[in-house]
Amino acid sequence: MGLFEIIAILLTLSAVFSFINYRFLKLPNTIGLMLIGLLFSFLLIAISWFFPASRQWAVEMLIQIDFDETLLHGMLSFLLFAGALHVNINDLRQQYRIILGLATAGVVLSTFIIGILSWGMLDLLGLKISFIYCLLFGALISPTDPIAVLGILKKADTPKSLETKIIGESLFNDGVGVVIFLIILEVVTSGHDISAARVFMLFVQEAIGGGLLGLCAGMVSYWMLKQVDNYQVEILITLGLVTGGYALADAMHLSAPIAIVVAGLLIGNHGRSFAMSENTRENLDTFWELADEVLNAVLFLLIGLEVMVLSFSWMSLAAALLGIVVVLSARLVSVSVPIHLLKRLRTFSPHVVKILTWGGLRGGISIALALSLPAGRERDVLLAITYGVVVFSILVQGLSIGPFLEMLEEKK
Repeated sequence: MGLFEIIAILLTLSAVFSFINYRFLKLPNTIGLMLIGLLFSFLLIAISWFFPASRQWAVEMLIQIDFDETLLHGMLSFLLFAGALHVNINDLRQQYRIILGLATAGVVLSTFIIGILSWGMLDLLGLKISFIYCLLFGALISPTDPIAVLGILKKADTPKSLETKIIGESLFNDGVGVVIFLIILEVVTSGHDISAARVFMLFVQEAIGGGLLGLCAGMVSYWMLKQVDNYQVEILITLGLVTGGYALADAMHLSAPIAIVVAGLLIGNHGRSFAMSENTRENLDTFWELADEVLNAVLFLLIGLEVMVLSFSWMSLAAALLGIVVVLSARLVSVSVPIHLLKRLRTFSPHVVKILTWGGLRGGISIALALSLPAGRERDVLLAITYGVVVFSILVQGLSIGPFLEMLEEKK
């Protein structure tokens, strides 16, 4: 199957499923697409019991797509830039302490809590895997997904300060989570321990280096945007920034997600205010909103379809259910600790821990990282748990965040 045929199938399914969701289900489009994709996958699996060839084309297509490569080294750059483009940097500055705490210490704490709890859980279920792989699971599932968060918070009536915390954390903690994941993965693949100095240098190189590259690339693009007043050229400049900046960060072994978020914040704030005409701003917003919607539609459809290539057993399903409890528990602790420490410096709105815990959605990035694990029994087990956590996060937490906020508002 060629690239054009794969794109045609994905866009056609996205269009048809979006229509069905809009007319009948009336769910947020990303959630509706994933749900319909899941139901479509289960239908193909059921039909394949009688007509095996009916499922084969979908499996072959999904294997060709290579979900982790497509998302982490393709779609993610566009989605992160589109998300960061409309985030007010002044709002982030006001909340920088809690965002920094959640995106760094919170992710590290959650990684170790999940690693320890999942190691014990899998041992009890007879699915014992090494502790280092459990830490890998902790690293890949701890970051909240900015794509899922941004797509769903648009539909929820979230207080501005809380929305800033959730979005700001999600934009940065996925980059930090990927760095931690890569550090632990190096231990797994190299077969020997690495020193604390090596861990520190990797973190500085990836995270700090990625931020600096994003700032430099954003400044160059900002200068170029100021020199022209033509929205077609300016949109091309932002496209070059997104694709070229991400590819350059990858080639330099820097955190590409952090680089693109920093560049997106710079262009979305200073670039929009000082380097663009009103006509350019309108066209740039329209272009990136459309790109965001189309790519989100395809991504959440892929998440729903991906179930067809996963290996499930009753024991792995039980592990996935327990994994949901483990991840939510770790999220509760990793949110509570930074907020408790910062209460001496500032006040927080009521129920902030509950909202940040329930609003910390997981998405495609976690699945992509799980798919990038070395092939083997450990990968199959962790992938099944990851998929279960992500589906629960998007369908249950994503659909209930609005009513949950209303319920907490009534309790004030």
